[in-house]
Amino acid sequence: MTRPGLPRLLAETRSGVLLFSITPPKRSTAEERIKEIAEVTLHRLSGLDLDGLILYDIDDESDRNPVERPFPFLATLDPARYYETHLSAWPQPVIIYRCVGKYAEDELSDWMRDADPERVLGVFVGPSSGGKSVRTGLRRAQELRAAVRPELPLGAVVIGERRDEHLRMLAKQDRGASFFISQVVYHVNETKNLISDYYYECRAREVQPRTIIFTLSLCGSLKTLEFLRWLGVDVPRWLENALRHSADPLTESYKHCLDIARDLRDYCEHLGVPYGFNVENVSIRKTEIEATTRLAADVATLLGR
Repeated sequence: MTRPGLPRLLAETRSGVLLFSITPPKRSTAEERIKEIAEVTLHRLSGLDLDGLILYDIDDESDRNPVERPFPFLATLDPARYYETHLSAWPQPVIIYRCVGKYAEDELSDWMRDADPERVLGVFVGPSSGGKSVRTGLRRAQELRAAVRPELPLGAVVIGERRDEHLRMLAKQDRGASFFISQVVYHVNETKNLISDYYYECRAREVQPRTIIFTLSLCGSLKTLEFLRWLGVDVPRWLENALRHSADPLTESYKHCLDIARDLRDYCEHLGVPYGFNVENVSIRKTEIEATTRLAADVATLLGR
């Protein structure tokens, strides 16, 4: 039996969605190198049983944290243009992230009008802090989508570390979000708390829970661990200790990601919350890229593919 496409899977709140996420190359990358990266990416992903691909939109988030950024911020190619120019051969749908504060209203509107809702979905991301200057606010971007292209499937970001995040989810749901994608999950208990709060609040309001896609990301070095913490990801102390003292933090992280996937799969199925996974690759190190590809294959097996 042919598996439905991603927009239908999400519209029907089916569980077991599997996505893979990447960041477009840096703007400073030479054109020939961009083409090479795209070709290698398409070849690597062709062997995976995925429902879709995520292309991140990167913004300077130095305003969120006064501590110096562990990795310098380098602007990347626009994800929509990178998809259209270099990844159009990708056969499955793509989810384009939009850090809406970077774009004028007409830029967002034009992109939405041109997008094919059978192949392109959107995730709107708000500013990294309340005091940041923006060209378009998150709520305004949601209003534009409702007015300009309501049929474009729209998702929203979930950050389990925030208090009352389940109420934010329901507010975004009211404004058109039909699925959610989490920030990187390392603290499974906090994530299960969020799932529980969201499920019971939906039940109290007699609202259908929407699909929550949990992001898994390998941590292959202490520098990456430092960056995760800078971004606000809650890494349990026991896991941080394990990674810091391991001779092979990548293998340690790999095992932990699979454990998280099993735990969240079982818990969501127990409650009846629709779920999926996003395996994230933001590294340029070959060993981490290859490990991330293997992780996506193992998660597919967990999902019964």
